[in-house]
Amino acid sequence: MAIYNSQNKSNPQIQVGVMQKCFPTFNHSRKGNNVVFKGDLFVAPEIPIYTISIECGVDIRPKVKVINPKLIDNAPHTYSDKSLCLYHPSNFQWDSKKLITNEIIQWTAAWIYFYEYWLQTGEWIAEEVSHSSKKKEK
Repeated sequence: MAIYNSQNKSNPQIQVGVMQKCFPTFNHSRKGNNVVFKGDLFVAPEIPIYTISIECGVDIRPKVKVINPKLIDNAPHTYSDKSLCLYHPSNFQWDSKKLITNEIIQWTAAWIYFYEYWLQTGEWIAEEVSHSSKKKEK
């Protein structure tokens, strides 16, 4: 069952309410005008439980970080601040009217699955978009 932001606006209280309904084990706190959620994600029996944090607000894209277990240095598909790269802006535009429960949590679980596979095989099996701004020469 999908949950939608029927008020067609985003505010931290809406995100908190939906998270409490969909992921009741996640805690939340305030960081200025933003909300930070923290909780455990169970992806699959063979994968360890990951503790993550998600910072969201009206004027920022959700920032997801893995708290535990610690990611290896230079893990693939992470930004310099160690937050996860879950999507490419040309494929998905975050809009503050969207709910993190509808995309971000699921994409984080998928990222964890792909990361664990990569740790075992060295291969990132998810679709990728180059982050390079250089165009290929013909």
